[in-house]
Amino acid sequence: MRLRPMLILILATVAAAQAVPPKSQPQPSQIRFEDATTKAGIDFTHSIGSAQLSSLLEGTGSGCLWFDYNNDGLPDLYVLSGQTLPPSLTTHPLDPAPNPPPHNHLYRNNGDGTFTDVTEQAGLDPNLYATAVTAADYDNDGYEDLLVTGYGRVILYHNNGNGTFTDVTAKAGIKVDGWSISSTWLDDNRSGCLSLFVGRYVDFDPKYRNYYAADNYPGPLDYAGTTNKLFRNNCDGTFTDVSAQSGIAASIGRTMGVTAADFTGDGWDDIYVANDSTQNFLFHNNGNGTFREIAEDAGVAYGQDGEATSSMGPVAVDITGSGRLDLWVSDGHYNRLMRNNGDGTFTDIGILSGLAQANAQYVSWGSGVYDFDNDGLLDIMVFHGGLIHSIPMEHSVFRGLGGGRFQDVSREAGAVVNQRSVARGACFADYDNDGKVDAFVVNLGGRGTLLHNVSAGTGHWIEIRLRGANTPANHSGSNRDGIGAMVDLWAGGRHQVAERVASSGYLSQNDARLHFGLGAADKIDKLVVHWPSGRVQTLESLAVDRVLTIEEPQ
Repeated sequence: MRLRPMLILILATVAAAQAVPPKSQPQPSQIRFEDATTKAGIDFTHSIGSAQLSSLLEGTGSGCLWFDYNNDGLPDLYVLSGQTLPPSLTTHPLDPAPNPPPHNHLYRNNGDGTFTDVTEQAGLDPNLYATAVTAADYDNDGYEDLLVTGYGRVILYHNNGNGTFTDVTAKAGIKVDGWSISSTWLDDNRSGCLSLFVGRYVDFDPKYRNYYAADNYPGPLDYAGTTNKLFRNNCDGTFTDVSAQSGIAASIGRTMGVTAADFTGDGWDDIYVANDSTQNFLFHNNGNGTFREIAEDAGVAYGQDGEATSSMGPVAVDITGSGRLDLWVSDGHYNRLMRNNGDGTFTDIGILSGLAQANAQYVSWGSGVYDFDNDGLLDIMVFHGGLIHSIPMEHSVFRGLGGGRFQDVSREAGAVVNQRSVARGACFADYDNDGKVDAFVVNLGGRGTLLHNVSAGTGHWIEIRLRGANTPANHSGSNRDGIGAMVDLWAGGRHQVAERVASSGYLSQNDARLHFGLGAADKIDKLVVHWPSGRVQTLESLAVDRVLTIEEPQ
């Protein structure tokens, strides 16, 4: 049988199209994780403090933190838990109460992929129903200190530099009542000393039980909102409450997640607050010790349809490659990716990016935006779990395609990603210093999970540890952690931007080191650090595939 010439041409065209995929077609993802919890020796189980989920306090969950508390170059892990609740705080008390009681855990990184529980000797087992944690070297002595928030109070721990911590809350002048939740550190007045922002949730009343049976317990709108706190660092180990005079206390909300970064590009760090069922806040730093709430004008107060959603954890990151910090916010409904337009406004491109629809069926909590396969494009990992019922859910990994577009590669990302749990806080770090970012997730009332990044065929990378010049003996320069420093990096024809922040995501904080995936680039052409002090430091022709410490010049 003879084929007509036109039919031959059509068949040849179809065959060619099948043999050579279009350039716009995403290539198979290399991103993959495995469960390393048992192998690493991490044995942590979160507790809601009761026999059954029955209140907002129990359902909020807890977060985690990666920080190098002993300065050995290895990220250590601190994980929070609730504690056994008395009958006055729960309708389903534990009987008998567990022994030993649930508590927070500090796991020291041994440098061989394993960890040792050093909670007791470190002195980090507080009598507190703990919710969130943030770390910073508030006194510039070279060791990272801790703030743990929870129900009824907060605790500021000073790192003694010998593997132990001391509760200095009262001595430092930190006093917060009510239910404290996500908090963060920032040098809001460029003093070289870090101030502390403390977010508070709601005026929780455990005796209030008016709710529909299907709701399981009263929700956030059943309780009055409250104000947040700002404590300014006096640079002598103490703080002053400036919540009222700074303008922070003028806004009443229901804080869930907090991050601080320079969203307006004026060199002063602003504060973004993700509120639960209430409009979100963006506190613009006026540069004179005061803040102005501008979220509605900036387009980041509500969801795309103008609704006050259940916002969870904000991440400040240049996810669209514009050189400006965008906002990624996990949510109980549609997760939001808000592109920074560079004129003081943002545009929600969550639907256009392919992210919102893929996660609409889930309740999203902890998340991280990193280049997990080191191809030079940022990816996103999101952890999910039931909101008012303990409904386990699988989790999500989105591979960055550039230009604010993403591909859902969750099914190929490993069994641990597809294993269902009731997730809450999550924190991210390259804990084994192999250049690939790993994660830990706190599961509500369940065993925490360490996700080891085992992605194959990854590109080059660099991780940057910043060290500001301010010390107890020399009160000049930037804070010792370099929080607020902006880093510009050029490699392989691509320009990347990142800011060193404290808290990120839901109730948690990530590795202090800035991670850049470099793809095929085998060197860094130029790297510029814009320190909070105003100093600008330029380095050129740098080697890759290493951790680089950059000291601020005197």
